[in-house]
Amino acid sequence: MAIASGASGASDVNCLEFKLPDLGEGLTEAEIVRWLVEIGDVVAVDQPVVEVETAKALVEVPCPYAGMVTARFGEEGAELPVGSPLLTVTVGPEVGADTGRSASGASGVSGTGAAGAGDSAGASGADDDSSGNVLVGYGTGGAVVARRRRVRVTGGTRTGPVPQPALRAGPVPVISPLVRRLAREHGVDLRELAGSGPDGLILRSDVEQAIRTPAADGTGRAAPVDAGRASEPVTAVAAPISATATATATAAAAGSRVPLRGMRGAVAEKLARSRREIPDATCWVDADATALMAARAAMNAAAGPAVPKISVLALLARVCTAALARFPELNSTVDMEAREIVRLPSVHLGFAAQTERGLVVPVVREADGRTTESLNEEFIRLTEAARSGALTPAELTGGTFTLNNYGVFGVDGSTPIINHPEAAMLGVGRIVPKPWVHEGELAVRQVVQLSLTFDHRVCDGGTAGGFLRYVADCVEQPAVLLRGV
Repeated sequence: MAIASGASGASDVNCLEFKLPDLGEGLTEAEIVRWLVEIGDVVAVDQPVVEVETAKALVEVPCPYAGMVTARFGEEGAELPVGSPLLTVTVGPEVGADTGRSASGASGVSGTGAAGAGDSAGASGADDDSSGNVLVGYGTGGAVVARRRRVRVTGGTRTGPVPQPALRAGPVPVISPLVRRLAREHGVDLRELAGSGPDGLILRSDVEQAIRTPAADGTGRAAPVDAGRASEPVTAVAAPISATATATATAAAAGSRVPLRGMRGAVAEKLARSRREIPDATCWVDADATALMAARAAMNAAAGPAVPKISVLALLARVCTAALARFPELNSTVDMEAREIVRLPSVHLGFAAQTERGLVVPVVREADGRTTESLNEEFIRLTEAARSGALTPAELTGGTFTLNNYGVFGVDGSTPIINHPEAAMLGVGRIVPKPWVHEGELAVRQVVQLSLTFDHRVCDGGTAGGFLRYVADCVEQPAVLLRGV
């Protein structure tokens, strides 16, 4: 355990080690995206201290202890395994008093000691109302202040407050990982910005404006602000022009390297595993979606303007659940060790969603028991969570069949890669007017291409073709769905 100077010397002061907690869903490591506290900050129970990216989602990790941060382990961008030290917190009567004065409105913080250093889930220095949970959204503690009074730890002596700029109190209102990354890369302190979005939300345009605004250092860009070194002089050293030019030329010749880690790495591994292990095949068909679009327009007109519009994705999801009821072979997985096909009892429908952090596949649970309206509501909720980076690991796993609407990218067709360990994926292209033979005459109709990629181990082409044909029939004649009602 690392203990900073000044953390010892009194019998009633403890230094507790907070380890990276188990984030669930079998995740074994996480990348540090952004530290939310500095050494010397005083934190409250359940206060977020670090933002990490796992293979599933971007989450803020709250600390179960109240006290002063005396050490941090790992720089931004570093990967840490679950169970490794994350930070240490000094707790005791004096630190607890500082916390109580600076964290008004937070969970009740006392000056007593806490659980042992190895107990990463236990609450210490807090009353019974504090949860001590390690994932944001799972705790019961109240709102906390993100920044506390700073004390400098030097030479074994804890000195008084260090002068620093006036900073925003409370959590920084930023939900977009892209905005956080843009600010970090350009040295913009988000705590000093006033957001122009709803309720003070900091938008990308706010960060870009801060980057364009000349800072005090005269560089023409926002100067990096390190709250931990606010009182120390900063000296900029420019590299020789010739050396810089040489380094740039070398980098250009060698190309750039992008680490495959976090969510991007998880997606890459899953796609590669799908190609290695699944003998997939693809069939496709063009369908006349004119009647489906007319049915959607009629449903939305009847519901009124105050009700969320039914999306094409929701209609196709309802078609998929009906088709899977007729062809359950495609709602299955393969256990090669037992040499068995496992047919699954419920349809957990995944859908591909493109976000600022890349492709994610949120899962609608028990989709086969939902109405079209219920499917639509869940798509809206999960899509908003995906774009804000708020999806939980549980919402990104456990799918049994995936619906991929790549038509939103303006393309007609594709050959989807199965989302391992599922057995099939339905791809949907854009719906566009095309010449079509309708009732024996050439007409302009709304046409869509449907592609089904399936695991040839779970079924043969006849089953896959029957599934795809049923989907196409429902698209062309939505009343077909009424046969099974």
